[in-house]
Amino acid sequence: MSLRIYGYAGSINVRKVLWTCAELELPFEREDWAGPFRSTSEPAFLALNPVGLVPVINDGGALVWESNTIIRYLARSRGREDLLPAAPIPCAQIEMWMDWQASDFNNSWRVAFQGLIRRNPDHQDPVAIRRSLETWSRMVAVIDAQLGRSGEYLCGKNFTLADIAIGLSIHRWRSFPNRPALVNVDRYYELLCERPGFRSYGRDGGP
Repeated sequence: MSLRIYGYAGSINVRKVLWTCAELELPFEREDWAGPFRSTSEPAFLALNPVGLVPVINDGGALVWESNTIIRYLARSRGREDLLPAAPIPCAQIEMWMDWQASDFNNSWRVAFQGLIRRNPDHQDPVAIRRSLETWSRMVAVIDAQLGRSGEYLCGKNFTLADIAIGLSIHRWRSFPNRPALVNVDRYYELLCERPGFRSYGRDGGP
């Protein structure tokens, strides 16, 4: 049974999984859910994920949800220790950035992105948008400083799962005009663009 991915390709969290599959050269089938497609509140979807969010994968009968959990699972189940080492310290260094991306970093840009890019009528408070942009800018500056220390990718010279999680959020950051100039982030983005998976699901995958 092939890997099946549930979720629409415009979702940044679904694109984490698609990019990871590209890095693993892993074939998959994808089924559109959420966004403009089928509602994730339908019983058929809730049977896959009781919290009703995409993405979900079915890997030979194993159901896994939550995007960062999925990409960890895919890397570990395929023996890709270059993406997520087995050794506790380097693994923790990668997972720290992944967990931060899923919590604080994602929440920093949510209001600004929904208001200015998605034009969501529920996110048009100019004060809230300004605060979101300010917080987001501070957090991207944290990433810029980390890239200055690491020299290449987020956790050093090697590409890891941390770069999938953070790289897609950096792509989203670049969809905004008049953003601060951050030399290390710009260099990092060009480095990511050398990877076919990022070109497909980051650079060319929508904001």
